[in-house]
Amino acid sequence: MNATPPQPPRSAALQRMLERGYFEQASDFAAIDAALDGGMVTFYVGYDPTAASLHVGHLVQIMGMRTLQRAGHKPIIIVGGGTGMIGDPSGKMEARKLLTSEDVAANAAAIREQLGRFLHFDAGEPNDAVMLDNADWLLELKYIEFLRDVGRHFTVNRMIAVKTYRDRLDAEIPLSFLEFNYQLLQSYDFLHLFRHHGCTLQFGGSDQWGNMVAGVELIRRMTPEGQPNAAYCLTLPLLLTNDGRKMGKTERGAVWLDPQRLSPFEYYQFWIGCDDRDVAKLLRTFTDVPAAEIEALTAEGGAALNAAKARLAYEATALLHGPEEAERSKRASEQAFGSSDDWSAVPLVTVPGPEIRLVDLVTHPEIEAFKSKREARERIAAGAVKLNGEPVTDPAHLVTAAEIGEQGLRLQSGKKCRFRIALG
Repeated sequence: MNATPPQPPRSAALQRMLERGYFEQASDFAAIDAALDGGMVTFYVGYDPTAASLHVGHLVQIMGMRTLQRAGHKPIIIVGGGTGMIGDPSGKMEARKLLTSEDVAANAAAIREQLGRFLHFDAGEPNDAVMLDNADWLLELKYIEFLRDVGRHFTVNRMIAVKTYRDRLDAEIPLSFLEFNYQLLQSYDFLHLFRHHGCTLQFGGSDQWGNMVAGVELIRRMTPEGQPNAAYCLTLPLLLTNDGRKMGKTERGAVWLDPQRLSPFEYYQFWIGCDDRDVAKLLRTFTDVPAAEIEALTAEGGAALNAAKARLAYEATALLHGPEEAERSKRASEQAFGSSDDWSAVPLVTVPGPEIRLVDLVTHPEIEAFKSKREARERIAAGAVKLNGEPVTDPAHLVTAAEIGEQGLRLQSGKKCRFRIALG
């Protein structure tokens, strides 16, 4: 296993992945490099469709897939309709909610639409991405035969040494027999794709390493002697911000890729509000800006980094939502700092009722400018809240329809809280 590449790669794909920060470790770096340099490689990434949207935490993996496809390789996206009925325990300290087939179908359709922003599916190219549901083969398995043919290649000793299982057991948190089977099923997925789709490479997040290595080993053991059994795995790093938080986790929750859950403007604001220390890394990982340009953009600190942050926010938003939404979000963001009159991209929140006190408005669940009403009263009194561009210092100020124009009431608090308000 290679945590550090033993030599500079020959393949354009691995060169790009290393340059942009999409590599952590590989089962056999030299063999993967040779395969990627020798022609089209079919690879796969799996998702349990536990929600109808992916989030920013998935983006390193998505950008890695995009890099391989742009280098001529073929992605298979597995939606875990079968494994999702069990729940992947990786990185989780509690059991996941089980999914119905209807949940899986709806979530898979939404995930494909999001991935279509980064990958081509139906372009008529040999390396078009395909999406498969592992329920198509897992639900047909006969349990006794599965145990006999697949289960005999796994030992409990080795399985409980995997960090995911060990953490749960050490913490004396229940690990169900269903979850314990997950590694077998994910390994079988790789075997199935190897046999039926010519898939030789699995890659994913660092928390999947144990499951992925188990799949490589299963293919080696279950391929008849004399037949090709070369299969590999590669992990991408879990990206952390400089203050140690997981990428995409905020006080208000996950940074969703679905514009219905998080507007393009809010997505833009997530990127432009990043820590100064993270700007270069984020530009390298989540945009196509050339490395030399990134170096020039981030060479100076302080206020000079604002241009780099704006470039990051624009490029990341354009990749997901398209250049038009990125431009609208950029204009709306400029307005928030006093350089534009366009509020059209700022999220609109409709508050029920004909009127609402300002202290209740800024603590509304869809706004949450402040954590408590006590904090809200103090900050309002200090002039931290503006309505239609003017500070309002009375927490009991009654917001009514008279203040709301055609675009809604413009609410501002600090640099990141920007909303249009409607009553209804």
